[in-house]
Amino acid sequence: MLTQRPKGTNDFLPQETWKWQYVEQILREVCRQYGYGELRTPIFEHTELFQRGVGETTDIVEKEMYTFLDKGGRSVTLRPEGTAAAARAYLENRLHAGPQPVKVYYIGPMFRYDKPQAGRYRQFHQFGVEVFGSDEPVVDAEVIAMAMEIYRRLGIKDLELNINSVGCPVCRARHREALQEFLRPQLASLCKDCQSRFERNPLRILDCKQEGCQAATRGAPTITRQLCPDCKDHFDQVQTLLKALGVPFTVNERLVRGLDYYTKTAFEIMVKDIGAQSSICGGGRYNGLVGELGGEDVPGIGFALGLERTILTMEKQGVAWPEEAGTRVFVAVLGTEAREQALVLTQQLRSRGLAAETDLLGRSLKAQLKQADRLKVSYTVIVGGDELQRGEVQLRSMSDSSQQALKLEQVVDYLTEKLKS
Repeated sequence: MLTQRPKGTNDFLPQETWKWQYVEQILREVCRQYGYGELRTPIFEHTELFQRGVGETTDIVEKEMYTFLDKGGRSVTLRPEGTAAAARAYLENRLHAGPQPVKVYYIGPMFRYDKPQAGRYRQFHQFGVEVFGSDEPVVDAEVIAMAMEIYRRLGIKDLELNINSVGCPVCRARHREALQEFLRPQLASLCKDCQSRFERNPLRILDCKQEGCQAATRGAPTITRQLCPDCKDHFDQVQTLLKALGVPFTVNERLVRGLDYYTKTAFEIMVKDIGAQSSICGGGRYNGLVGELGGEDVPGIGFALGLERTILTMEKQGVAWPEEAGTRVFVAVLGTEAREQALVLTQQLRSRGLAAETDLLGRSLKAQLKQADRLKVSYTVIVGGDELQRGEVQLRSMSDSSQQALKLEQVVDYLTEKLKS
């Protein structure tokens, strides 16, 4: 068991992680262009942060959190999502006292005790953005357009953007009453989880994937038709702005999202054929979250996407990955007396910004050339023999197997010019 990873976790090997680095590079570049700075928060937080921020009636808090007592007897939880932690950092570091809005992004591991399935793990990795300090519909439209732009740059196709408004506490109180009245005669047909949600959080019943619950909620009153004038105007403006940006969308009145902190705009980006779950990105407004954590009522909006599911989607769709940047030069050693010079030369090449390797196993020249082939290098420098006595090396072009002699003091400049051009 000491050599087996825990269920629901993964090892990402070097032949895979370069893809992660490519995706993260795109994410960081988009964030730079949209004016977001990186936020790094602890992997664990006080449990109460998620209980109050995410909501005690959510599946995350009730079933999925990794919670334990530390050595001081304090209850701490491995972060299951990033928004509550970002809001806590916004408050604790007094970012609300500076210029608004505050735009941040994060990339890192999250933890949920859930049934592992395609693209969904117990330790998974999320990228997310958060904007604090503005309730303007233009922020909603920009955030949603940013999410769609990320997928465009990654080459992902066949996306479907679903949007809805989940209103404000005033709207939700009216909708809660109408929904309970509609569902009460069908309460016995709901799953046990939804029977429990009926009194505590009936809106979440609309999000249940159980067939019986979906059938029971067919024709149920939707919150979109219960919106107060302010929420309706906000949602109408978001739709107008998305149309102006050329972002296609569908209004999905059953879309409610899974966390309690959402208000007004909610959205999901869906894609087909990636396994049991088709959602690859979700987000929305959470105007009450900062106040729930003890601060003033500061509006916020954001989204999160899973890196595992994003990469899985790219692979399923056959997206063309860029060529992996590998080793450019291999320094082969001919004879033990040349090993010191080969190591020095390899280090000089690296100092010039070139990826270079040398033999570390004492192999024959033939075996070293095979290794250079496996590494797909552009050039192999052969150090040793009579050439080294004359202060020369042999430079072998791996594309056509041609060789030439070069002075030892010239080889670094020569390869730098060749490969960097």
